[in-house]
Amino acid sequence: MTSRARFTADETRERILAVAEEHFRRVGYAKTAIADLASELGMSPANVYRFFPSKSAICEEIARRLLDTCHESLREIAGERSIPAEERLARMAMTLHQFNKAQFFDERRLYDMVEAAMTENWHVVKAHLEALVVLFSEVIRDGMAAGAFVVRDPVEAALSFKQCHASVFHPTLIAHCALDNDLDEQTSRLTQFAIRALKA
Repeated sequence: MTSRARFTADETRERILAVAEEHFRRVGYAKTAIADLASELGMSPANVYRFFPSKSAICEEIARRLLDTCHESLREIAGERSIPAEERLARMAMTLHQFNKAQFFDERRLYDMVEAAMTENWHVVKAHLEALVVLFSEVIRDGMAAGAFVVRDPVEAALSFKQCHASVFHPTLIAHCALDNDLDEQTSRLTQFAIRALKA
């Protein structure tokens, strides 16, 4: 008789997240039930609920980890102070656009998870948007110090910079617009427009 492997609480959480992400990518968020995850893990649904109170809580953690990788890339670009602020902003905008396109549009099975996040107003989405404003404002502040940007409030300018790029940053808009537009070119065009406004 073989004994079942024992896992710590942290290991069990990681196993649940790994299996859930694989299911979401393979069959989609909407078609995945807690019972499906429990079956694959060799657990009862009640045991899964001990670690995550709902399917959306699992999704929120997966989304948070995905977005953290994006923030790391943006933070690295923002910190390259030997590069002019306008060039860093352009790189950040394109990096964010391509990240969203790759993670949420090319990974079509994850798209319904993104829509659920927007509809259910997950905290992780709000935190992500706030993190973007912080990162953009840091670079805009550098541009102000260098005399490249003429704005009163770097945070307000960063918020406007983000909002200006809504059509190429927002996963749902990317999905709707990608078939009709070269979104990389549109991202570059919007960024140059926004940078000119920061210099005006």
